[in-house]
Amino acid sequence: MKSHHVPRVVTALIICLGSIGCASQYGHILSSNDEDLVGSHTAGAATWNPLVDEAVSKLLGRCPSPVKSVTFDSDNQSSGGVNQIGSALADGRATVCFVGIENKSAEEIGDFKDQLYQRIDMQINQTDAFRGISRRLVDAALLETRLRPDSLFLPANRDLFAASLGRQGTPVDYLLYANITSGTTDRNKTSQRDYLLTLELVNLRTGDALKESAEIRKGYSKSVAGKWWNFGLMHPSN
Repeated sequence: MKSHHVPRVVTALIICLGSIGCASQYGHILSSNDEDLVGSHTAGAATWNPLVDEAVSKLLGRCPSPVKSVTFDSDNQSSGGVNQIGSALADGRATVCFVGIENKSAEEIGDFKDQLYQRIDMQINQTDAFRGISRRLVDAALLETRLRPDSLFLPANRDLFAASLGRQGTPVDYLLYANITSGTTDRNKTSQRDYLLTLELVNLRTGDALKESAEIRKGYSKSVAGKWWNFGLMHPSN
């Protein structure tokens, strides 16, 4: 009996120790040159961060500082008249109200939503051409006016919203919207998802808008072999 009982005890002990090892978790601090972890089921940092960086860079690249032109009279003397040309910005540093992020993708972005907001807002504030408005003030103005972000496309609602921020001592030149969409292609147990981040900058007074976007394609497979088969053996990691 003992000869049969001992191996069972040893086997149970091994299984128990193995399960404890599997249940443990190890964490470490990433250095600045470490690559972001590529998510196995959803987008993650390796997708969202490059999307934000590219979209913001492209949008700001279309908004140079105001260019001034001086007019001359018939005697070839400067008339002192100054006109703005070749720029979508107001004179001086434009004030941008970042209204929020709308997620229309196939994924719940969870805690990344607030992080994306902060990442976009910080990049806007780091430029010489823009000055951002505190998110707390924006939320307070939306609450006071009982308006939704998408309702600000109506001129009357824009005026009401701007007046609320003005009473807080914060004039507004532009509204900034961020929109996330995705498109999914499935083939057997492998899928491809195209992530698109669109930024829209709306002139509060005229309603004119500038749009820029960035896209990242990401493949999902049940195995490494599935990646090789569907996306090519030498395909770089997404």
